[in-house]
Amino acid sequence: MRKYVSYALGTFGHDAFYNTLSIYFMMFLTSQLFTNASDEKMVGIVTIAVVVIRVGEIFFDPLIGGVVDNTQTRWGKFRPWIMTGSVVASVGLLFLFSDYFGLAWNNPMIYLILLIITFLMVDVFYSFSDIALWSMLPAVSLDTKTRTKFGTASRIGSTLGAQIVIVIITPAIMLFSHLISHVSYGTQTRAGWTGYVAIVVILCAGGALITCLNIKEQHNLIRSNVKHTTVSDIFRAIGNNKQLLWISASYILFAFSYVVTNSLLMYYFRYRLGNAGAYTWVGVITCILGVISVSLFPALESLIHRKAIYVGGIAFMLIGYIIFLFAGQSLPMVLVAVAFYFFPYPLIFLATLMTITDSVEYGQLINGTRNESVTLSVRPLLDKLAGAISNGIVGVVAVAVGMTGNAKPSDITSGGVQEFNTFMFYIPIILLVIAAIIFGSKVTLTEAKHAEIVKELSKRLKTENGGKEETATTDSTTTTGQGNLATDTPTSGQH
Repeated sequence: MRKYVSYALGTFGHDAFYNTLSIYFMMFLTSQLFTNASDEKMVGIVTIAVVVIRVGEIFFDPLIGGVVDNTQTRWGKFRPWIMTGSVVASVGLLFLFSDYFGLAWNNPMIYLILLIITFLMVDVFYSFSDIALWSMLPAVSLDTKTRTKFGTASRIGSTLGAQIVIVIITPAIMLFSHLISHVSYGTQTRAGWTGYVAIVVILCAGGALITCLNIKEQHNLIRSNVKHTTVSDIFRAIGNNKQLLWISASYILFAFSYVVTNSLLMYYFRYRLGNAGAYTWVGVITCILGVISVSLFPALESLIHRKAIYVGGIAFMLIGYIIFLFAGQSLPMVLVAVAFYFFPYPLIFLATLMTITDSVEYGQLINGTRNESVTLSVRPLLDKLAGAISNGIVGVVAVAVGMTGNAKPSDITSGGVQEFNTFMFYIPIILLVIAAIIFGSKVTLTEAKHAEIVKELSKRLKTENGGKEETATTDSTTTTGQGNLATDTPTSGQH
């Protein structure tokens, strides 16, 4: 249990960081730094820079995965990157949510240069931490059920981390604005945003430390089937893994739809409902539903399996969109729509994560060598790519429809509302339908298929190893009593 909780705390702070950067960075820029019509050019430049940096990760994330795969230290291959990446990225986040000591107005060119450098640094180091954290999953066990337990624990943590920021962001910003800037409670200032980000930084770095102190990777015959990963090996490992590619094609459409709608949701509350404070209820609802949803995953996986979870979850989200479209400015209906929309999200994420995790052995069978971090780097890459494109869209939409500064719902024209709805609802609906079709028809890596692959790998590698069966080790510490390699029976004392 200690290991599951430790993993959950790591992902808790990790996703609090991710949501803060992906969802609220553009809100900070448009509501605190650049609030006048004359500042539209600055918003546009920053938006383009963010999109370019994150799209560039299409090429860099697999390389980062290759670096992690090639890492050999006394602490294993993952923990050094989890800790270092989290700390450096956290420091950078504090600067991103600031005016750089007044440079945003006194010297905009220097501000832009420093902002781009900082964002690049944050993105790279967060990527190292992110890829290492999630690619530990296939290293803790070969057994699908054990992986599901770790995956469920990690997703409970990440769900709470991602949603807790929705609960605390508005009251935290108002509280710190009051304490630091000495304004009346209810007013938001830049200093208030910085205070909120400081909380996120502590959660991220602290969670990473707890994970690193308590989670260690297992070593066994199948995991020893590795070699030094070159650049060509990285792209061959991904390109030859057909199941990974189909999963990715479906997931990028899903992730983009979710992030765009989620990013525009705060604008919806502030500029459509005229009730920014009610946005806190979104966090409360999604926190509660998130824990329930994730907790149901192991049982649902046993009953209906991952493919049905994925496709059925998307159908549930579509119901939420329909309720949104009829909700108008009714807060109760909007909150019901949020509940329907968000409830299946953690289930879909877990179905994707566990299928990608199992594709490590699928790729190993196809390519003849194991690439854990390279394979698991694909999912964070897709999330960040979706976040990058959505950041660009959010910035453009906010300016185009007039949802900036102190605008009121009455200031938004009917044409602006229609344009806003197109990006928040209509486009995501179409993409989600396509995502469900791809996953349902093309992804064939089921739980039973994975068990067959593990058995085949175990048989092949034991034959190549002269029939010898290695004992499992945890980092540099040997553990005796390892069970059959095909089933990866946990040893005594492991959770």
